Amino acid sequence: MFKSLGALFNLAGHGRAIAALFRVLVRRRELTLEMAKREITDRYRGQVMGTLWAILHPLILILVYIFLFVLVFRIRAGGTREMPLDYTTYILSGLIPWLTIQDVLAKSASAITANANMVKQVVFPIEILPVKTVIASMATFVISLTFLLAYVVTTQPRLFWTYAMLPVLALLLFLTMTGIAFFLATVGVFFRDVKDFVQVYNFVGFFLIPMFYLPTQVPGPLRPILYVNPFSYVIWCFQDALYFGRFNHPWAWVLFAAMALLFAAGGYRLFNRLRIMFGNSL
Repeated sequence: MFKSLGALFNLAGHGRAIAALFRVLVRRRELTLEMAKREITDRYRGQVMGTLWAILHPLILILVYIFLFVLVFRIRAGGTREMPLDYTTYILSGLIPWLTIQDVLAKSASAITANANMVKQVVFPIEILPVKTVIASMATFVISLTFLLAYVVTTQPRLFWTYAMLPVLALLLFLTMTGIAFFLATVGVFFRDVKDFVQVYNFVGFFLIPMFYLPTQVPGPLRPILYVNPFSYVIWCFQDALYFGRFNHPWAWVLFAAMALLFAAGGYRLFNRLRIMFGNSL
């Protein structure tokens, strides 16, 4: 098990792993999309409003955070070169990708263990289980991003050219979270406590990324915490595209791209190495 974890840090073969992952996604695309769709519909099955909650949930969360930080705490920012748009847009530009990250982390640790019957079927392609979790969460991401775009269009005279980078950021986010989903799903088979660690991190991590505050507002001795958190770089890239309208954190883009490729390849390689042991551990 621990020997296989070294696959995450072994650069050799990562390129082949990425190519193999894309081949799997293309070959199994219909089944993966159908299972992602089923995950969304099953989540709200039996409820009066049904899948409408897929829209209402992110909208309500967004409105709550806006109410709390903009109306209750009355935090004001914007109108300067350093902070070009209003504080609401600043919050949402970081909150939307974080909610997607949080959702994938919460579900991935049990992606295999919660589907033990499917995993034990020889013919079932179990590699799609972590992927369909990411796709289902990305659907909520797209819905939330649409809300943000509608807000910016109605409150600002024009959109920044950096909004054209959103497809690139969405792809990098998908690769990053797919790699993490493979990793957590694999480790979760052997260490069931992983889901509890993830729950704690989701709560603590909410305050450890520069989403409601600027990095310069963090006391100097505590600031390194932001830089060792890999998701800070994800948030900075989305803030650059959605809020600043420029590459305010150019190094974050490089690290995010590298992280997406390394996580996707490393997670997929680890999954493939240990999948043969899943049946005996469930």
